[in-house]
Amino acid sequence: MRFLGHIIVTGLALWVTALILPGMNLGDDSASLLTQVLTIGAIALILALIDTIVKPVLSFLTFPITCLTLGLFQLVINTLMLLLAGWVSGLAGLTLQFDSFWWALLAGVIIGILSAIVEAVTGLGERAED
Repeated sequence: MRFLGHIIVTGLALWVTALILPGMNLGDDSASLLTQVLTIGAIALILALIDTIVKPVLSFLTFPITCLTLGLFQLVINTLMLLLAGWVSGLAGLTLQFDSFWWALLAGVIIGILSAIVEAVTGLGERAED
């Protein structure tokens, strides 16, 4: 249930970020509403899987440089995860594109902030107590 909530929050954050940033393209604007929602959901699932599988390995391997930069390198890792999600979604016939690395970096920051706000408001970020 928590993973599904994370996918929904990520999809919502992706959608709002695509509305805000002109350098980010998400889905086909001329498609029907259902197609757009399914596209955003599929891209959110791809991003969630990448964050679950690839991001911990990359974070572990880059731990020294992350410590050296006082955690700022984590922004670069988040950007790389977004770019990787864009590449994988392109292979699946979905559209998640960024005009440059810097648009992807800004998108990562906005998605992170929006996700944190929504998870704090809804309580999805809290762990269940045993």
